Amino acid sequence: MSTLANRPTTVLQFIKHYWQFSIAALTLVIVSILQFTPLASAGLFAMDAVSIGLALPLVYRMWIDIKSGKYGIDILAATAIISAALLNQPWAAIIVVIMLTGGEALEDYAGRRAQSELRALLDRAPITARLVKNDKIEEVKIEDIAVGDVLEIRPGDTVPVDAKIIEGTTSVDESSLTGESLPQLKNIGDSILSGSIVVDGLIRVSAIHTGEDSQYQQIIKLVRQAAETPSPFVRMADRYSVPFTIVAYAIAIAVWVISGDPIRFLEVIVVATPCPLILAAPIAIISGMSRASRYGIIVKTGAALEKLASIQTIAFDKTGTLTHGTPVVDQVIVLGDYDESTILHHAASIEQVSNHVLANAITKEATSRNIELVRAEDVKELAGNGMSAVVSELTVLVGNYKFMESNTVTIPTDFDQNVISQTATYIAINNNLAGVISFKDELRKESKATLKAIRGLGIRHILMLSGDNEAAAAAIANQLNIKEYQSHLLPEDKLKIVREVTTQPVAFVGDGVNDAPVLTAATVGIALGAKGSTAASESADLVIMNDDLSYVAKAINIAKETLSIARQSIFIGIALSIGLMLIFATGKFSPVAGALIQELVDVVVIFNALRAHTDKKFII
Repeated sequence: MSTLANRPTTVLQFIKHYWQFSIAALTLVIVSILQFTPLASAGLFAMDAVSIGLALPLVYRMWIDIKSGKYGIDILAATAIISAALLNQPWAAIIVVIMLTGGEALEDYAGRRAQSELRALLDRAPITARLVKNDKIEEVKIEDIAVGDVLEIRPGDTVPVDAKIIEGTTSVDESSLTGESLPQLKNIGDSILSGSIVVDGLIRVSAIHTGEDSQYQQIIKLVRQAAETPSPFVRMADRYSVPFTIVAYAIAIAVWVISGDPIRFLEVIVVATPCPLILAAPIAIISGMSRASRYGIIVKTGAALEKLASIQTIAFDKTGTLTHGTPVVDQVIVLGDYDESTILHHAASIEQVSNHVLANAITKEATSRNIELVRAEDVKELAGNGMSAVVSELTVLVGNYKFMESNTVTIPTDFDQNVISQTATYIAINNNLAGVISFKDELRKESKATLKAIRGLGIRHILMLSGDNEAAAAAIANQLNIKEYQSHLLPEDKLKIVREVTTQPVAFVGDGVNDAPVLTAATVGIALGAKGSTAASESADLVIMNDDLSYVAKAINIAKETLSIARQSIFIGIALSIGLMLIFATGKFSPVAGALIQELVDVVVIFNALRAHTDKKFII
């Protein structure tokens, strides 16, 4: 089947691409015309020769498969063509050839239809950008953009590289990246992803990645890999080939022996040709992959989709996957005569100049409470420990407990540091411990519903693996009703656990660089929110572009429905073929009629397989 970048668009390209089908069809037309001339007999002889000639590559491929221990179903097609030619049934022979080679064309058409979303993604890839330099705008190639370059983006433009808005306000369409259907409002300071489309408003942005490292190019890389990597599952029908072939030959030989007429053998074999079995699986798989891409779920191979449909265990990383991965203030513990507002006022006034993740959490909490901040003076920072400054003429220390001890801060006699089980920041005012701010990693709002949906899909064994402390891991596990979880894990620990899971196959869902090894080791690795780690995206079998955990359940549902339709299509093909074999065993229908009817079976199977491209109702 042709790839996204290699598909016929003109008549000449079609003939070149499908040369076997073109020769067979042209032969049929020419011989049909010659039937009304003295050259009719020569035409029929030529038709036999063409049929056998086109069947030879099939016979060769069949022979190679048999030598390597593979027993596919091409043997039935080769038998039908050669038998028809030897039994002086040239019309049946050429029609079978057309059916087989035309089946490839139908498969290619169906595949291209199913890949429409993937193709659209590639077609929208930006090539140039407007660079602002010395107050002038010049058009440059994407590959020439450097980090920090200022670009101008106008309504209707595709964002060329990952960037941060420095001028203007806009709404952007991220549907092709994340599956989010509604435009997202973006203001100064917000990041925008390459590949998203500016809906309104002219903006200027500063590039935060080069073109090669930007989101859209990463997606295109994944899509090309998904489109061009052959899947072992496209020959799913080979699992059924041996019994199907035995049944077909048994019926055909029995009819021949009973009737004594070799034509009866041909009549059965013609309707046993394997196109429905060959076409069903690849079309369904491609359709399912395309359907997934509409939601920003990039499935790298058809084999990954097959494996995902059969998983028995799913393991989740905690931080950044089941939770947001960004700490927020949980409690403000007050000591002495202070109140929460005073503690937050002094702490946030210092922390507002820091980029530390806990400093950002404190500043956001103070802002959300409308606490006015002041400028801190004489700010000093000891990396990894804390900060000191003068706030409203008071000496304030903000940092960890060790930082307090090293500065000989006075600790109340009734204060027990061990009762603070969570991550915490300590605040001292005029060298007296005044309060403690504890933090929590907030659960994603969709986590509970997602796990419920996953359990509803038949996956009962759910694990949580965390590098966090026991208390933090237990709190999240309890909220999600996860019975099996482990804490204090290093990447190699997660790797070992996934490999030793007894209920296989297992999927692992993670989002960070440290998840890359276990994403590779799992039967199916799922990288969540590809706005994050490139390493995780490259290691995973599935990449979910939208930073939304519910898409994991959606991906599993799509995989299960796709595999169900693929198998159903194969069984429909087998049932129809066996039914036709029994009907044609009566000898009441000609081999030509059988060849024509079998083509209708192909169409039925193809259109049934294409149902994998259609969305079904699935609520999380």
